[in-house]
Amino acid sequence: MHIPINPELSLRTIELEDANAIFALTDASRAHLREWLPWLDFTKEVADTTTYIEGCLKGHEAKSSLSLAIIFRNEIVGIAGFNTINHSNKIAAIGYWLSEGAQGHGIMTKTVQALLQYAFEDLQLNKVEIRAAVGNTKSCAIPERLGFTKEETIRAAEWLYDHYVDHVAYGILANEWYQIKKK
Repeated sequence: MHIPINPELSLRTIELEDANAIFALTDASRAHLREWLPWLDFTKEVADTTTYIEGCLKGHEAKSSLSLAIIFRNEIVGIAGFNTINHSNKIAAIGYWLSEGAQGHGIMTKTVQALLQYAFEDLQLNKVEIRAAVGNTKSCAIPERLGFTKEETIRAAEWLYDHYVDHVAYGILANEWYQIKKK
């Protein structure tokens, strides 16, 4: 799958051949990503990234998730997609991360816009959710910027290395997205 966004930015299905590049990106961004992502200590070598990609491919095959490489200026700069896709209830949950060096170009906002379009137009979903840790202002800014509704704060939602963090849950419905898109 390939989703072009603009001449410099696109999304494509993650592949096993991406393991070295994604691990190198993860390793180079480790300190930056570790502040909010709980899986960094479990990603110690390329084999760990390969195992992650194998899981992504199984989820894609089962149509229960979709992990995409974010390609900016012909290089992988992060991962985004649907951590879960619930076809029965027509709901998906978006997750994302971006290398420190790729920030400040509007990449993630454009990426999430493209994911919303795919969710509502291609998958015919009714709702998309994003959860971010309270205090993770950059991640929270994405759904806020795109017109999501702040639905709730979930206490102690995630164990982050040595403490729990609360999550802010955001949601946007298909009819809301279509209204925003018209403007």
